Amino acid sequence: MNSPIPEDLVLDELPLILDRDAAQPLSAQVAAGLRAAASTGVLRTDDRLPSSRSLAQRLGVSRTVVAAAYDQLHAEGWIAGKRGSGTYLTTAPVASPTRPSALSGSTDNPELLDLGPGAPCVEAIDQPAWRRAWRAASDIVPMVRKDRGGEPEFRSTIAEHLLRHRGLGANSDTVVLATAGTSSAVGELAAALLRPGDAIAMEDPGYQRAAGAFLAAGVRVLPVPVDAEGLRVELLPPGIKAVYCTPAHQFPIGARMPAARRVQLVEFARQAGVPIIEDDYDGELRYDTAPLPLLAAMAPDVVVHLGTTSKILSPSLGTGWLVAMPEIADAVLAHRELTGTGPSPAGQRVLVEFARHGDLARHLRRLRRALPPRRALVVDELRRRGLEVVGDDAGSHVVVPLTSAAAEQQAIAEGRARGIALDGLARHHIGAQRSFGVALGYTALSWADLENAVPLAGDCLARS
Repeated sequence: MNSPIPEDLVLDELPLILDRDAAQPLSAQVAAGLRAAASTGVLRTDDRLPSSRSLAQRLGVSRTVVAAAYDQLHAEGWIAGKRGSGTYLTTAPVASPTRPSALSGSTDNPELLDLGPGAPCVEAIDQPAWRRAWRAASDIVPMVRKDRGGEPEFRSTIAEHLLRHRGLGANSDTVVLATAGTSSAVGELAAALLRPGDAIAMEDPGYQRAAGAFLAAGVRVLPVPVDAEGLRVELLPPGIKAVYCTPAHQFPIGARMPAARRVQLVEFARQAGVPIIEDDYDGELRYDTAPLPLLAAMAPDVVVHLGTTSKILSPSLGTGWLVAMPEIADAVLAHRELTGTGPSPAGQRVLVEFARHGDLARHLRRLRRALPPRRALVVDELRRRGLEVVGDDAGSHVVVPLTSAAAEQQAIAEGRARGIALDGLARHHIGAQRSFGVALGYTALSWADLENAVPLAGDCLARS
């Protein structure tokens, strides 16, 4: 274990250089320098910082400047004062929520600019708030046994989030459980509710990770076509045991299921006596249109609602939620007890802390401000080239329809040759390919990379 560095050595080693001609206030420069020292290991956990007077003398600034920097770092969770002892670095910095390579599944080459869908906009995350949440979440006594249903405070936080942001009110007829994410929840539902050989209906094209979770449980996945309004309810086959769909922003086509079709789907489920698994993919991300009622809000008696933090924050949390009637929730809990599985509490605690002081709500507002300019950049560049764009009224990606599989493959190949990764619709089909085109995500890349990549994508698609 490393011993803390004495204050006099810290004072000598701190690489703080101030630019008095810069627009950035001196106090902000001091705070930035101390953060950098902690990030690079010059400062370590429990190192004692110089007093504000000592550091001010060394830097040739007023004590007020250093005190303001310390106040900012204290608010961010980097430092803490110990009565009669001084000010100390509290903990090593947590990792930034950077996007893992190939998150969208469209490329395994990190050198390509990835325009695939399915990644969060981590650029919109307030980094100090993110770090505060991780640090606060780590300040807890280790547990002996975890709650199979999830941390109680996490479950109440999610109930409040769903009420405020998705219009889903908690009631005695439903139970909120923590999950390890949507794919994990699908796997649990398949194991808890279905038997090997049972059939479920799923949108085609659709979310392949969900299909994979069903197939891994021995469940047969029957593809059902989608159109501009989502899943075609009239084509649902007889004898199925459940229906899986993404009504908020169908993945990958991008359709929003209108109210009339939602009613039609609920009526089908009630008459057939089967549950609907509602994956609220991109549900928090809407722009120019009014929110539509969740299937779970319309029919809690037949709908299992799934959500995740992976698209609105970061997949590093590994956290999601499931809302279902008590008998379904009990079946999931029984499965977890039998297998000894269940979601990790760590990501749940981070989300609780992120939401505790309003940072989650502020993040969602920030996200809804940050994404429309990105969407406009993509849509304008594509339509300027005469391309059709669909799915742009919600979510975090759009689709450019193409005429054939050959055109799709040509666009993808040309994109790779020009340094960008494009995600064709072919890999999202369960059966024979019935839709052709490319799904373009606009959240994962930095703004500068997006400005560079989108015109290249437009050129490739226009020639296909």
